[in-house]
Amino acid sequence: MIKIGDALPDATLTETTEFGDACPLPPKKLSAAEMAKGKKVVIFGLPGAYTPTCSGKHVPGYLANLDALRGKGVDEVWCVAVNDGFVMAAWGKDQHAIGKIRMLGDGSAELAKKLGLETDIPGMGTRVRRFSMLVDNGVVKQVNVEEAGKFEVSNAETMLTQLG
Repeated sequence: MIKIGDALPDATLTETTEFGDACPLPPKKLSAAEMAKGKKVVIFGLPGAYTPTCSGKHVPGYLANLDALRGKGVDEVWCVAVNDGFVMAAWGKDQHAIGKIRMLGDGSAELAKKLGLETDIPGMGTRVRRFSMLVDNGVVKQVNVEEAGKFEVSNAETMLTQLG
């Protein structure tokens, strides 16, 4: 499992912030390691778009605390889930997160696996465990991994406390 001091592993994530008449435009493939270079990034991962805790608490909490996170020197906030970039964009639009939080698809669970945070959820398949981490210039500075079914340490308020 990823730990403090490790480099953020590289993985291909997908993202789109553009929309056509009926749905998001095709997502771009992005390198996680390249995107993190030279930035202080808060990354939070969750089991899936449009799921209850993810939609009702996790994303809204980071949106509500975005200015406070930026005030602590955070350049970007990423939301990562084992969904494709189309789903992440549509969900981000529904959550009013586009342009605020980067909604990144880890469709093949590549990042989840490289972080050692993949889990199999009955009926959903391979997903990422709920987590948050602080990455500074590609190096992990903080990691918070939830126990199954919990939402206690990966929230924005915990990250704010850890940022000091």
